[in-house]
Amino acid sequence: MEQGILLCVDDEMMVLSALRDQLRRVYGDRHLIEIAESAEEELEILDELSGDGYIPLVIISDWRMPGMKGDEFLAEVHRRFPQVIKIMLSGQADEEAVLRVRTQANLHEFIVKPWSTEVLIASIDVGLDALWTRVRS
Repeated sequence: MEQGILLCVDDEMMVLSALRDQLRRVYGDRHLIEIAESAEEELEILDELSGDGYIPLVIISDWRMPGMKGDEFLAEVHRRFPQVIKIMLSGQADEEAVLRVRTQANLHEFIVKPWSTEVLIASIDVGLDALWTRVRS
């Protein structure tokens, strides 16, 4: 059986560790949870794992990162994997960037830092339910 992956990208390791722990508690028995400190690193992980048969399900991305910004990253992810649920988690995203990712990358949700674990998990669950519904029909 192919396994799904949930990926998180943020340039702050504290944020990544918290996200990884929260996601593992809820989804760790069903899906692989991966983290990266840059969009470029995350794209490499995504390409490698999808090439190995893993199914990218959810991407959680910060907006303000060195190198590629979150809106550019999510647009690139959407180009390669349009079905992926894309969540932007940021305390600093500008409205234009959020609007751009909504229109160019089918952004599922924008969540402001500091985030509520319950809100994040509920958003992921809604996205996964919609994804499974699309896949089954």
